[in-house]
Amino acid sequence: MPAMTVTVRSFAKINLGLHIGGLRPDGFHELRTVYQTIALHDRIRVSIQRGEGIEIHCEDRRVPADSTNTCYRIVERAMAALGITSHVFIEIHKKLPVQGGLGGASANAVATLLALEKAAKKHLSETERLRIAAEVGSDLPLFLVGGTTLGIGRGEDVYPLSDLPATPCVIAAPEIGVSTPKAFADWDLLMRGAVAREPSLAVSRPDKLTAFEASDRIVEFSRRVSAWLSGVSGVPGSRRGGRAETLLLDLVRTGIENDFEQVVFPQYPALREVKGAFEREGAFYASLSGSGSAIYGLFRTREAAAKAAGRLRAKGVPAVATSTLTRRQYWKRIFD
Repeated sequence: MPAMTVTVRSFAKINLGLHIGGLRPDGFHELRTVYQTIALHDRIRVSIQRGEGIEIHCEDRRVPADSTNTCYRIVERAMAALGITSHVFIEIHKKLPVQGGLGGASANAVATLLALEKAAKKHLSETERLRIAAEVGSDLPLFLVGGTTLGIGRGEDVYPLSDLPATPCVIAAPEIGVSTPKAFADWDLLMRGAVAREPSLAVSRPDKLTAFEASDRIVEFSRRVSAWLSGVSGVPGSRRGGRAETLLLDLVRTGIENDFEQVVFPQYPALREVKGAFEREGAFYASLSGSGSAIYGLFRTREAAAKAAGRLRAKGVPAVATSTLTRRQYWKRIFD
């Protein structure tokens, strides 16, 4: 019998803008993005039992049950750090799309870590948690922060931002699997083509597979986010008064975008159509999340979001109305 079983929610994320820079020495791309947690979630159940080893069960056969699973990898590291030698049984109740760009696998891993700590009645330091999470994957650390979070480096270097207000949104998840490694490779090919057309854009190291334009846009993204946060003049739509209600609109007005759309949409025109549908339904911002295939739309009211979700479903596109989560909401609901 299990010594203790803990069930937690594993919340998804969307990306409010994502700019891709050049290849780093470690083989990853330099990134700038604003992560935002949302209310859609999987459920994770962790049991500590007699015996040893790690066991994973999930009814969705697309989810690996071996050491390639991010939950397995984070638990393996956490068990060593916490001195746990028992058998750990992990159940993943999947509702989030696989390869959807919503960070489902990463969120599952962090939720599993939190459940393991609670079940074992042992706790890692915040620094140790972040270190282990970053070792397992670039998207994991954001789920140790929650709410509105700036991601830099390869996405693993995270900083909590002033929370955006909870905002109605719709997630559309077409039955399309987008490979993130391939999307990055396609981006490199796009940048190589840009350099071929305009040799003056080439960087000093050709192996970087990028152009000055990409690096400049990383800087521009950082400038826009900094201006948005400080409310300086010169950013369209920025306001010093009543910012609790205008933060998200201010960010959208800076013209943030997801670079992956440039390489994913040409290969999957149906995804571009979904984004267009969101805009026609009145979303004040719509975007690919991560490398996709999930597309989201942000709305001013829950009624408008529900109406848009219904119309997408009527067209055969899986869609659900939900809401963004502030940092406080995120942490309050994980164990509820």
